[in-house]
Amino acid sequence: MTLRVLAYIPSPPQGVWHIGPFPLRAYALCIIIGIVVAIWWGERRWRDRGGQQGAILDVAMFAVPFGLVGGRLYHVATDWQKYFGPDGDPKAALEIWNGGLGIWGAVALGGIGAWIGCRVYRIPLPALGDAIAPPILLAQAIGRLGNYFNQELYGRKTDLPWGLEIYFRYNDNLKPDAMNGVSNGVVDKVVHPTFLYELIWNVLIVVLLVQLDKRYQIGHGRLFALYVAGYSFGRFFVELMRDDEATKIAGIRINSFTSAVVFLAAIAYFVFATKGRETAEQLQPATERRPWPWQFGKLRAVAAASEAALASDKVELEKDSAADTDGATATDELEPDESTETVEATAEKTATSTDTATVKTVATKATDSDKS
Repeated sequence: MTLRVLAYIPSPPQGVWHIGPFPLRAYALCIIIGIVVAIWWGERRWRDRGGQQGAILDVAMFAVPFGLVGGRLYHVATDWQKYFGPDGDPKAALEIWNGGLGIWGAVALGGIGAWIGCRVYRIPLPALGDAIAPPILLAQAIGRLGNYFNQELYGRKTDLPWGLEIYFRYNDNLKPDAMNGVSNGVVDKVVHPTFLYELIWNVLIVVLLVQLDKRYQIGHGRLFALYVAGYSFGRFFVELMRDDEATKIAGIRINSFTSAVVFLAAIAYFVFATKGRETAEQLQPATERRPWPWQFGKLRAVAAASEAALASDKVELEKDSAADTDGATATDELEPDESTETVEATAEKTATSTDTATVKTVATKATDSDKS
């Protein structure tokens, strides 16, 4: 029993450090690091696909603020009783630094922000989604460490060796404060570290997405759909391990319900979306507005038109190459080489020599005839 207790995962003693008047919050720091990593890696993946440098950062200027607002709105909407219930504090709904970002709202509203950015810069949203899918999921994994520092989003009690110790925390006024307080070293309970389960699952899906993308050259938003489906699948089971207060629909935690619905939608998109991957030319800014991601017919038409244009350019290039080759051959025929000139000169000399010899013979015979 002693060995099992020693194996428990300890929680951080605090999640906030005050540097003068400035509070350094681990939760916010993890989110910022995740965003920076996602943009950096996303830029590299976009360039490798043939896109222009800086496009991911440009679109992120729209997507990140929308994503943060969407994540907060989803959290507040699904846990509204904490803020607008009988004992709730409406002002706390704005205190994002105290935790509470719903990934579903972040992806949904962040996607709208990304769509606006793509419309502004006239680049294809589905292709951009494929480029940033693994980086976004890695950013989510990094963000889960913020839940660890905040002692939140954990599961039911457990006695497993990897159980997570939750400490009592108190603020300067000796009042319980799980978010901003400091631990007194006393363990409140040992629970499933569901944040860690989700973190590990996210990293595994990131690796899987990268490998699938390398092998099958997935495009047209289908890799992003696989990211959404993979994350939703794991999140569904993680939610089943939690017993904290949550809004329910038909007796099911709303996050589990959302995971199932989003999973099915993502699989449907993966099945019906255009196969293959966009060419580098298709990733460049267009002169016309691009179709919506769900307008499969128009997306296929744009892809077909682009492929036809590329095929036409290839044919023209081949014709030009063939014309150059034919021109070079004709020139060679019109300009005799040195060997031809040598043969003609030799023949001319031979003919001259023969004519001279003939004249000499005739003259000799004529002389002999005169002598006779």
